[in-house]
Amino acid sequence: MGGRSGCLFCSPSFTGIKTKPLSSYTFSSFSFTFSPYQPHSLSFPKLMSQPLTLNSAPLAEPDTDSSAAPSLFDYHSIDQKLLQNIVYDALVWSTLNCLLVGDKTVQRSGTVPGVGLVHLPLCLLPGPFPESHWKQACELAPIFNELVDRVSLDGKFLQESLSRTKNADEFTSRLLDIHSKMLQINKKEDIRLAIVRSDYMVDEKTKSLLQIEMNTISTSFALIGCLMTGLHKSLISQYGNVLGLDSNRVPANNAVDQSAEALAKGWSEYNDPRAAILVVVQVEERNIIRKTLAEVDQEGEILPDGTLSVGGQPISVVYFRAGYTPKDYPSESEWRARLLMEQSSAIKCPSISYHLVGTKKIQQELAKPGVLERFVENKDHVAKLRACFAGLWSLEDSDIVQKAIENPELFVMKPQREGGGNNIYGDDMRENLLKLQKAGSEEDAAYILMQRIFPATFPAILVRDGNWSTGHVIAEAGIFGTYLRNKDRIIINNESGYMVRTKVSSSYEGGVLPGFGVVDTVYLT
Repeated sequence: MGGRSGCLFCSPSFTGIKTKPLSSYTFSSFSFTFSPYQPHSLSFPKLMSQPLTLNSAPLAEPDTDSSAAPSLFDYHSIDQKLLQNIVYDALVWSTLNCLLVGDKTVQRSGTVPGVGLVHLPLCLLPGPFPESHWKQACELAPIFNELVDRVSLDGKFLQESLSRTKNADEFTSRLLDIHSKMLQINKKEDIRLAIVRSDYMVDEKTKSLLQIEMNTISTSFALIGCLMTGLHKSLISQYGNVLGLDSNRVPANNAVDQSAEALAKGWSEYNDPRAAILVVVQVEERNIIRKTLAEVDQEGEILPDGTLSVGGQPISVVYFRAGYTPKDYPSESEWRARLLMEQSSAIKCPSISYHLVGTKKIQQELAKPGVLERFVENKDHVAKLRACFAGLWSLEDSDIVQKAIENPELFVMKPQREGGGNNIYGDDMRENLLKLQKAGSEEDAAYILMQRIFPATFPAILVRDGNWSTGHVIAEAGIFGTYLRNKDRIIINNESGYMVRTKVSSSYEGGVLPGFGVVDTVYLT
């Protein structure tokens, strides 16, 4: 589905689904107004005059008679009174447990801590996910971690695989230029750190777990994934009897702890107690963490011993929450900062090589017959990786391009971009393919074609800006992996938790904060 948590611009509605606004709520001595509309507002007189806690009494006693219980996962059939209670409790839990982001509509949000916050767009209750496929995805994580590392060490493979893309895509070209300079000076990354995320859907027709993409930079939502797990387990613990749900079927999630541990152990391996971990963020980042690329350019330098210093502070680890999109490089200042950090001895998460391994073109190259064997010796691992690959093709393949033109509903056209909202579908894809065919240039190298995956849909209750909506949705599960290596010594190679994004089935894109989807978990079946 794409998307990164740095962009906090949320759409207030979902196309094609019914919306019912919630009214203002008073939490003890303060209030939040979720909707100005009164005609269909919910009211909660029972709790208006008493403080709320996580274990507060329900707003109105839910009907626990079996006649009120919906069929499993038929959330649209939940009794309306019960649904109002669950939504209300979800909003309270989100507020108390900081399942919140900066609110774009509040001017000072993101500049003054605690000002202008709103709950993340979320799925009220988890949807079904086959347990066998879940285990498969988790088992793949350390195999993919090792694959990313091995591919990153083959500079010739990266440069050659992306050579046509370099001529067609300026952003990829600039990244390759930095990579090439590192090769020229024989820059070695003895300590290599990765926090990656592999995204999957289960194809309904083939009943196969198929990989959407591998993310190697700015792998967002580790914390949000853990908070959503907590929310859903809490709601099911409270309402599970009437809903027929068991909170133990929502998998445990340690994503944020594992990510923090990887960064901390990277800092420890660097072995300089004076050094700090630097998080590189986007301009006007609403997460309260910061140094922009431009600020690194202004304040950064490499000391004679190779140490990266920013504002006089030695840096041991650089974690990139920015740098994955052309918008993050509006001037040469940002490119100078990226090059400066790559040239330093600081541990990069990711290094330029790891970043390039995550490009769509490399994903497509690895899916070619015989390529995986170049990097993976274990035949069982090769088979497991191939089993999750969807169809991936270069636009140099004229036969597959023609099939995509004739049957655009079966394919997705992907540029070398991250962050959501970039993929091309349907008639737009057909028109783009025809234009590229007519032009006869290398511009087609900026894209790949991918088999479109059709997962099962399920009914859901979606909550955004305090309003709940009904819709039929599809889910995409992201499995985190953490990897830390110092020369030949592997320190960490783990599956490290998960995040889930859900979107209305009629929507092409699934980024949460750009407004396409919501955060979610899974219920193992």
